[in-house]
Amino acid sequence: MRTYRELSRLKTFDERFEYLKLNGFVGEETFGYDRYLNQTLYKSPEWRSLRRDIIIRDNGCDLGLEGYDIQGMIIVHHMNPISIDDLKTFSGDVVNPEYLICVSSLTHKAIHYSNKDLLPNLPVDRKPGDTCPWK
Repeated sequence: MRTYRELSRLKTFDERFEYLKLNGFVGEETFGYDRYLNQTLYKSPEWRSLRRDIIIRDNGCDLGLEGYDIQGMIIVHHMNPISIDDLKTFSGDVVNPEYLICVSSLTHKAIHYSNKDLLPNLPVDRKPGDTCPWK
């Protein structure tokens, strides 16, 4: 089980990504016809309140890492995949903050497909003269 406590000990974005990646692949079915179950969860007042708390805890930062502010939609990601049974029984793991983390849309896709190329590009540190074509 991946946990927020373990994740928060990792200092770099790359380390956190490696910890969370799921080795999934495009086209792998998750909920299929039972998608209504996770939509019921995500529209519930309990989830909306929990989601707000997780965003506050992580300061709206990608993988909860300072300096990686998420521009646009913030996804609260389940670090451990949830199942149809988890949703049907409303398992405590589904709403446990210890198993949730803020991610950007691109990071979310990169985690699920274990594709580092999908991760958002960070701004390049510029230095005086580094764009000079004759150096």
